[in-house]
Amino acid sequence: MKYSLYPGCSMEGTAVPYLKSIEVVAEALGMHLEEIPDWNCCGATIASGVVGDFTQQVVAARNLALAEPKGYDVLVGCSSCYFSLALTNRRFQTDDHFRQMANEALAAGGLRYNGTLRVRQILEVMINDIGLDKIAARVKRPLTGLKVAGYVGCQTVRAVPWEFDDPEDPVFMDKLIEALGATPVKFPMKAKCCGSSQALTATDIVLAAGNDILQCALDNGAQMLVTPCPMCQLNLDAYQGMVNQQFGKNFNLPVLFFTQLMAIAFDLPPAAWALKNMIVSPYEALAPFGINR
Repeated sequence: MKYSLYPGCSMEGTAVPYLKSIEVVAEALGMHLEEIPDWNCCGATIASGVVGDFTQQVVAARNLALAEPKGYDVLVGCSSCYFSLALTNRRFQTDDHFRQMANEALAAGGLRYNGTLRVRQILEVMINDIGLDKIAARVKRPLTGLKVAGYVGCQTVRAVPWEFDDPEDPVFMDKLIEALGATPVKFPMKAKCCGSSQALTATDIVLAAGNDILQCALDNGAQMLVTPCPMCQLNLDAYQGMVNQQFGKNFNLPVLFFTQLMAIAFDLPPAAWALKNMIVSPYEALAPFGINR
């Protein structure tokens, strides 16, 4: 199985553990990933507000144009990148006027995109292409007894509603957690927005959302959260101390990328787990499985 990998900007910064774990997990499952050459930022949510939707979508389309000659599905980890690339791809496939205008812009850089690719979120690929049986068979270190809240966030399953999973009550993450031997806890806020990039301009909104999400996970017995979204991971991990200060709480819930948990369960090299990159330490929750600092 071959895919064109779109890493996105976050995986070279705050989400380095995500990229490290994606690469080793993919190899362990027989996936061949080829990074899109000379890829650029997808524009995400901020660019559309500054330069407008058309420019932002052309910026995103440049990546699809670069990937199109290979013909592989485009694999995306970041939920914001998936949102941006998937919507742009859909416009190329359904809007003739947009496709013509966007290709006029891409032509300035010697590129053209014909809308022939599929843009896919890595969580969806894990379930539909790899399959839960193959994932479960690869587990070498069953995470039996570990209670995990699968936090999908708001963009992953709502970028293209019903493209995969239920946009209001997603279940893919819970099924994957079960395949690793762990126990997914009941988590009504699994698709609640974390506040996204508002952390920079409206911090109180992000802290309030984080307080609600972390409290919900804790109330349902979670020992950690896992997510496919770099922004969700950053807001709940890096801002957890500020949430504690703002709301008088004492949260100490580790927030990992789901591929880190897969790398652990697969017993892949610890360097790829990248646990030392996490701000809230996961070692106490993982100690029963022989994982220590």
